[in-house]
Amino acid sequence: MTEPVHRGSCLCGGVRYETTALLQAASHCHCSMCRKAHGAAFGSYASVRREHHRFVLGQAMVRTYKSSAQVTRAFCSRCGSPLLWHSEGAHADWVAVPLGTLDTPYETPPQKHIHVDSKAPWVVIGDGYPQELQG
Repeated sequence: MTEPVHRGSCLCGGVRYETTALLQAASHCHCSMCRKAHGAAFGSYASVRREHHRFVLGQAMVRTYKSSAQVTRAFCSRCGSPLLWHSEGAHADWVAVPLGTLDTPYETPPQKHIHVDSKAPWVVIGDGYPQELQG
């Protein structure tokens, strides 16, 4: 079995996961779905190939919600923590992990903001990272 690179969990600790590869393509997503799923100004995610992500505890507590035609989100049924999302489209082999659920250090901060055309009007982005529109 491959040694975990990252470990993460939900708020209540009932669900735990591991990745066995480095997380990639970290970003802050400002789309309305990510904002609502996180209850925050944006969701911060990084991606890993699906075969390198596994739930190691509490898989029976994981529920899914199809938030759009292409995206399915997974969350803890006890505490509501977002655990991942994945697309059925061009990136179906990848899952996006919310960086806030990591229990291990993640050394590479998100380097871009995406879907900024949907950002909350009270958010000012001032970190200098690139900003991408939805389209």
